[in-house]
Amino acid sequence: MEQKRNRKLGYLYVFCAAFFWASSGTASKFLFHRGITPFQLVQLRTTTAAFSLFLVLFIWRKHFLRIGRNDIFYFLVLGALLAATQFTYLYSISGIQVAVAILLQYMAPVLIAAYSVLFAYKKLDQRTVIALAGALAGCYFMTGVYSLDILNMNRTGILAGFASAAAFAAYTLRSEYGMQIYTPWTVVFYALFFAALIWNIFHPPLAAFIHPHLGTDWVLILYIGIFGTILPFGLYNEGIRLLQSTRASITATLEPVLAGFFAYSFLGEKMELLQITGAFLVIASILLLQTRKDHA
Repeated sequence: MEQKRNRKLGYLYVFCAAFFWASSGTASKFLFHRGITPFQLVQLRTTTAAFSLFLVLFIWRKHFLRIGRNDIFYFLVLGALLAATQFTYLYSISGIQVAVAILLQYMAPVLIAAYSVLFAYKKLDQRTVIALAGALAGCYFMTGVYSLDILNMNRTGILAGFASAAAFAAYTLRSEYGMQIYTPWTVVFYALFFAALIWNIFHPPLAAFIHPHLGTDWVLILYIGIFGTILPFGLYNEGIRLLQSTRASITATLEPVLAGFFAYSFLGEKMELLQITGAFLVIASILLLQTRKDHA
């Protein structure tokens, strides 16, 4: 009974993470149109998120900030992976259509599944394999990539999208390892802390904050930092802890479905029949994951 409850919570956590990620993607694209560069936004995002989460944990969960000295290097590597994930994704959507960037990033579940089989010696049950294939196919149709001329798109943007998938897969797998010792929020905080540190070294320290921004830009920056970073990554880690990496990453493919829903509801964008079909395919694939008790 407890295991079933934990599975349901795990899927709920990842669903909420996908919801917040989807809502922040449009905000990022808007800021790019306002002249903010991917370098600036990743510094703004990671620094704002790390500082905000530190304040919350210091006031209410100070013991979450305690880590062993031997684990500092682990968190440094995890932070580097998170920094790479965020930058490559933001760089990708700044150079190519958001739909293609999202599709490329959601090749990550394939990489995670491959790692689990080849290196962690885990067996994927038939339902997980079908759900993985269904979710990827659903993403392909949902994002409308079938109607785009991908071969003539910005090659650097496409490469950044593939790099984002690899970095996100590595971050997911390394987070799963860290949560054998620490809480998901400890893992997220130190990943954000080192990601922010890295981007304040490679980009002039706090330069993006000194750059003049309009009031509406700051609202979006804060939204991306808190609701597009802290909450979704924290909830995603909670989902990984309860579902394990392969199934959590497949469930996260709900993001493009939710992004399409936001575009339809708030921007008036119409969805084609194939896109609607893709959305149902993703949802059906995630529901299929819940039909077995054993998790790969």
